[in-house]
Amino acid sequence: MDAVIQFLGGQGAMVLFVAILAKQIGLPIPAAPLLIAAGALAGNGQLSLGIAFASAMSAALLGDHVWYELGRRKGRVVLMWLCRLSFEATACVRRMEDIFTRHGMRSLIAAKFVPGLSTIAPPLAGIVGMRSAHYFFYNALGTAIWIGAELGLGYLLRDQLDWLQAVTSQIGPFLAVLTVAALGSYVVFRLVRRRFVERLVPRMTAERVTEKLAAGEDLFIVDLRSREARQDEAGIPGAVALSIENLLAMRKDFQDDRDTILYCACPGDAASLYAAWKLRGQGVTRVWPLAGGLGAWQALHNQPMAAHGMRDIHTVAA
Repeated sequence: MDAVIQFLGGQGAMVLFVAILAKQIGLPIPAAPLLIAAGALAGNGQLSLGIAFASAMSAALLGDHVWYELGRRKGRVVLMWLCRLSFEATACVRRMEDIFTRHGMRSLIAAKFVPGLSTIAPPLAGIVGMRSAHYFFYNALGTAIWIGAELGLGYLLRDQLDWLQAVTSQIGPFLAVLTVAALGSYVVFRLVRRRFVERLVPRMTAERVTEKLAAGEDLFIVDLRSREARQDEAGIPGAVALSIENLLAMRKDFQDDRDTILYCACPGDAASLYAAWKLRGQGVTRVWPLAGGLGAWQALHNQPMAAHGMRDIHTVAA
């Protein structure tokens, strides 16, 4: 905090603008300490509170607007990219879509205070087609409340600034190392678990599913895509649309003599793999992610037969 305060004191509003913009674009910049420090400096007369608020506000709105336009133009691929570190990438996207669909514009007001929703809310607004005027109003309102609260906290704590500097100078290096170690461990754990599950859970090819259907087998085919994705693109005929949460809650309804086929439209069949892994852990053995997801099915049934490259994929032959 000492270094943050000295840096802000020397560079002022420009530092705040660049840091908040970088944070809103997605870089791991700790915005709260900067805003609190700026508020404390404003309380001591070293920085204009109005200029600090305007700088942070304009930077946040600019960064959010970039995401809003990306969501409006590129669609759900933006959310998949934002959730890419999670093994449950599609589940992550779907949860955020459900929150946004359920709470609508109110989500923009609270988004800055909710972990995981702050960066995802602007592109979601673009994806669901929220009118620009409504988006800008509610996003600006939520951003103003967030920035005002952080600056206000720093302003109120200005008399404790010396004590805060002394404490952070003692524990700051330790906290920095601890944070980096925790973040690194989390990323490594996610990557290792993803590779482990990819090799552990067998998949079934679109060709094999087609053969089983042609033979009259009673397959339970589950569409794990979000409602928005299903509206944009038709799925496999006869499939039942379920969320991962609802699917996992159906454990006692699965039949031992029937295959369950799970599919999504996500990189690496991530949602299908995750759901199948969970179900197998609950004792459901005849559950298979569809190799290549909806794209593989469409390629087989709507286009000439072509080889689909599947790197490190374990498929089931029967």
